[in-house]
Amino acid sequence: MIFEGKRILVTGGTGSMGRTFVHRVLTGERGTPTKVIVFSRDEAKQHSMRMSYMHKHATTDEVIFRNFMSVLEFRIGDVRDFADVCSAVKGADIVVNAAALKQVPVCEYFPAQAVMTNCLGAYNIVRAIEENGYPVQTVVGISTDKACKPVNVMGMTKAVQERIFTAANILNPETRFVCVRYGNVLASRGSVIPLFHDQIRHGGPVTVTVPDMTRFLLTLNEAVDTVFAAIESARKGETYVPRAPSATVMNIAKALIGSRSIKISVVGIRPGEKMHEILVSEEEANHCVARGNNYAIRPMLPELVDEPSREPNVLNKEYSSGDSVLDQKGTVELLDRHGLLGATEDSESSEEMLR
Repeated sequence: MIFEGKRILVTGGTGSMGRTFVHRVLTGERGTPTKVIVFSRDEAKQHSMRMSYMHKHATTDEVIFRNFMSVLEFRIGDVRDFADVCSAVKGADIVVNAAALKQVPVCEYFPAQAVMTNCLGAYNIVRAIEENGYPVQTVVGISTDKACKPVNVMGMTKAVQERIFTAANILNPETRFVCVRYGNVLASRGSVIPLFHDQIRHGGPVTVTVPDMTRFLLTLNEAVDTVFAAIESARKGETYVPRAPSATVMNIAKALIGSRSIKISVVGIRPGEKMHEILVSEEEANHCVARGNNYAIRPMLPELVDEPSREPNVLNKEYSSGDSVLDQKGTVELLDRHGLLGATEDSESSEEMLR
């Protein structure tokens, strides 16, 4: 019961992952926290999130409503502002840093803004703990496959965030800093699925970049499961990576189109895109071990590795979405299992661009 009696801070808590994380915490499945603080700079999203919980009393789980009323707190602030971060981090036991600029094109056009949120925001959390001696037990940085062998600004800044949190363990031995890295999230607005649904609703064509391009397919709940696993068992400086199925974008498009008479148009790869997602690089594979349904990338800094791991390395090459790809039937079954074949995705869960 990792959250029992804990004070939990979620920066960027109104985003897709943040909302799902908070909802799961409020169910009490891992213990009932003393406080859950949603920290973000978007008052409209905070209001919407608050109202959604207030309306749950009549239609959904009584436990969630009761926990919302007693433990959930919304706080306006920006991870870029050190004073805001200090105010939010003070008294927290667990910090989940989900605040980020995530849209690849936006980060390409405004790289300085990406640095301020994705890098300096992470550093502000470390600095707040270090300079004020806050007794934070665990900090989890939410990262992305794009941080692995990065080719775009979003990935580069997320890679730096990972290193900021890893190195923070050395000067802050009382706090455990870990990361979680995952790829495409099913039905988040940054994924291809809502785009394909919209194109299908308008009669097509469905635009596919490159037919053989592959993507890992992960649900928001599976992403949150990985964060829970990292909080529960990751060691200092480790990065948790979920094991997930993958599919070609062409098979995803065909699965969503089904028997409809809709054309597919191949438009070519876009700047900054990879043919295949990579969650563990060749270099990281040399110190990657298995932990349940996840891989754990052990830190490269020797100060964080007290002794050689008794856990064997489980990879001899990079972990890529091109390694083991679902066929057409498997893609259809996976999307159907998660209720994503129909063009009726939940608009609330699709608001935030994610990965």
